[in-house]
Amino acid sequence: MPTKEGTKKTPKQKGIKFLKVLLTVVIIIAVIAAFIAAANLICLKSNENFISSIKTVDTDGLTPELDSDGYYTFTTDKDFKVVQLTDVHIGAGFLSSKKDSMSINAVEAMVRAEKPDLVIVTGDIAFPVPYKAGTLNNKNPSKIFADLMEQMGVYWCVAFGNHDTETYSYYDREQIGDFYSNKEKYPHCLFQKGPENVDGVGNYLIKVKNSKGEITNSFVMLDSGSYVDGDVFGILWKYDCVHKNQVDWYESQINLLTEENNGTVPPSLMFFHIPPLEMKDAYYAYKDNGFNDTDRVQYLYGKAGEKGAAICTSEYNYGLFDKVKELGSTKAVYMGHDHLNNFTLMYDGIQLSYGYSIDFLAYSGIS
Repeated sequence: MPTKEGTKKTPKQKGIKFLKVLLTVVIIIAVIAAFIAAANLICLKSNENFISSIKTVDTDGLTPELDSDGYYTFTTDKDFKVVQLTDVHIGAGFLSSKKDSMSINAVEAMVRAEKPDLVIVTGDIAFPVPYKAGTLNNKNPSKIFADLMEQMGVYWCVAFGNHDTETYSYYDREQIGDFYSNKEKYPHCLFQKGPENVDGVGNYLIKVKNSKGEITNSFVMLDSGSYVDGDVFGILWKYDCVHKNQVDWYESQINLLTEENNGTVPPSLMFFHIPPLEMKDAYYAYKDNGFNDTDRVQYLYGKAGEKGAAICTSEYNYGLFDKVKELGSTKAVYMGHDHLNNFTLMYDGIQLSYGYSIDFLAYSGIS
C-alpha cells in the first residue's frame, strides 16, 4: 500500500493540472466568443438584408453643395423640412437583432411619411451595451443606420451622444466620425468632424439659402460630450456639456454668417444631445409655479416622462445659452438623452425642445 507521502502531487504534476484547467477555460471562452461573433454576424446580415429591401423615399430632391466656407448648403425658395430623430439605440448584436429591426422599421416609416429635406439625429444612434446588445462593436450600429438612410436616399447628419462611443466600445469618436465622413460610401451623410482645435467631434453647420443667396436658416450641430469627473462608464450619471471653446466657435460662425448675409443676423437652429442646465432651470421654474407659465417660461407641448421628472444635465455650464440669447440668431435648441421626456418650453424667448426617442432597446417599447 502506498504511503501518504507517495500520493502527494509533485510541483510538475500540479503545473500540468493547472495548465489543463487553464487550457479548458481558454477553449470554452474561445468557443463562446466564436458563437457570439457568428451570431452577431448572422443578425447583422439579416438586418442589412431587410434594409436592402427598402425603397427610396420620394422627397423634393434638393441636393446640397459645399459652399466656399466648407459647409453643406441647400438652395431653395420653398419651405425646408427637417425631421429630428434621437436616441434610436441600435445594438447590432445577437441580443438586440429583433428590436433593431423594429427601430429600423420605425425610422423608415417616419421618414417616408414626412419626406424631409434633411434628417438630424441628436445622438445615440448606437447602443452597443453588452448585456442589452451582446456586442461592444459600435461601428455596426452606425453602419446599420447609415445604410438605412443611404437606401432611402435622404440627406442626414448627426450630433454625437454619450452612447455612440462608450469607453468600452471598439471605436472612439474620431473613428466613428471618419466612418460617417466617407462620402464615397455615404454621399447622403452630411456629418463633418469640425475643427481640430475645438473640443468634441462634430461641431459643424448646414446652411439653407434662397435663390438670391440670402441665408434663410442654418443648423448648428455641437458635440455635448459624454461623461466627466471620473465617471468612465457612465454609471454615476455625471454628464458633460458644450465647452467654452465650442461656445466661442459658435459665436465666430454666427458672426461669419452675419457677414456673409450682408450684415443681417441669419436665423438658426441648434442640435446636440445632452440637455443644457437651462432646460432643468426652465422646467423646475414651471413646475414650482404649479405647472403654470411664468414671465420667463412658457409651456408649449409634451410631457416629462422620466422617473421623478428627471432632467439629466451636466453640472457644468460654459455659457452657451447666454451666448445664444446674446447673438440673437438661434431660435430653438433641440436635444435628446432623456428618453421619456418629450416636452418643449420657451425660456427667455428661446425654444428648448426634446426630441422623441425611438427606442425598443435601452428602455423597452418607448416607440
